Parts: sequence; structure tokens; C-alpha cells
Amino acid sequence: MFSRLRRKPSAVIFDWDNTLVDTWPIIHDALSTTLTAFDKVPWTLAETKVRVRRSMRDSFPEMFGGSWQDASEVFYARYEEIHADRLEPAAGAGEMLSALHDMAIYIGVVSNKRGDFLRVEAAHLGWHEYFGRIVGANDAERDKPARDPVDLVLSGDAGLRDGEIWFVGDADIDLECAIGSDCVPVLMRREAPGLGEFVDHPPTLHFPDCKALFKYVGKL
Repeated sequence: MFSRLRRKPSAVIFDWDNTLVDTWPIIHDALSTTLTAFDKVPWTLAETKVRVRRSMRDSFPEMFGGSWQDASEVFYARYEEIHADRLEPAAGAGEMLSALHDMAIYIGVVSNKRGDFLRVEAAHLGWHEYFGRIVGANDAERDKPARDPVDLVLSGDAGLRDGEIWFVGDADIDLECAIGSDCVPVLMRREAPGLGEFVDHPPTLHFPDCKALFKYVGKL
């Protein structure tokens, strides 16, 4: 049973990939290119969706050892080549962000994608004006699920912490980050949590999509 929150959040922080935008095909393409270049077996798309969680500086050393920085260059070269043309917003994401912005709710982004790519993608979609701050991998001392990027997103307005802050994402690492940074953990994906899923970091709220989230906030 999910809690029913009764007041508007002072801020909503969103994950980026596969929360506000559909980027699994792009990430999968760039990762497959990288694995192939280093004589490793490419993952299936399903494996990519399960395994990709942590930032590159946290995950690539385990995957590529001492060559991880070279691997990161291959990944980002391919990602940069394809991401703008293939970037797709999640259904209703633009309308949701506009609605939250009109409600004077502070909106930020915390992602484990490199920050410069995040900001390019936000500008490409025309969403940059909605965000108080966009924080990606390497922008803070530590990456998600550490609380550092959340603190950085909120650092411009000390009063935000006086209200309720939501952290919205589609994966376990987002809920872990939310709880570890004293935010309300909000799961946004079509499937409701499965039995035994998110035991350590349960969501307070679940929304199947962007439209459901901003309708709920609008009623608070």
C-alpha cells in the first residue's frame, strides 16, 4: 500500500534516462559498440536494461579493468554520434515538466549520464528552461546513489529542504538515492513493483507515467 501525500512537493528531482526520455536503444547501441571493440560479448537489450545502473566511473573499471578509460572514450564517441537524432521524450514528459514549472515547483535532474550530454539533450528538447539544475556523472564528488548530486541540485536554494522533495526514477538505484538523500522515493514506470522487489528501498509512490504524476500533484 502506497502512502497518500497531502501537500505539494517544494521540489521534484528526476532521473533522466528512461524516466524523462527513452534512451535504452541509444545506450544499448553505444555499449554494444564498446563491448565489441574490446573483444567482449555484447549484451542483449534486455541485459542492458537490467545491468546498466551505476555511473561509468563506478561500473567501467569492473567491466574493462585498466582499459576502462579507453572504453569510456569509445562509448561516448558512439553515443555522441547518435544520441541527438534518436532521442525520444517519454510520453507526456514535456507536458508534465511544463505543468510542474507553472506550479512554481523547483525541478532538477540527477542522472548517472555525463552532465554535458544531459544538458545538450535538455536543450535539444527545449526543456532546459524548466530545470533549476541538471547534475550528471562526475559533476559531484560522488555519483548516484550517493547523495552528493542531490545536494548539488538543491544547493542554490537552502529553503527547498524546508519542504517535501521527491526523487522520481525508474530503477532501484533511484529509490536508494532518494532514501539516502532524505527525499520521497517515487517510482515511475508502467509496471508496479513486483512481489519482493525494492525490499531495501521501497517507493512511497508509484506512477505508471508522467501524466499520472502531474495529475496527482495537481490535486494536492
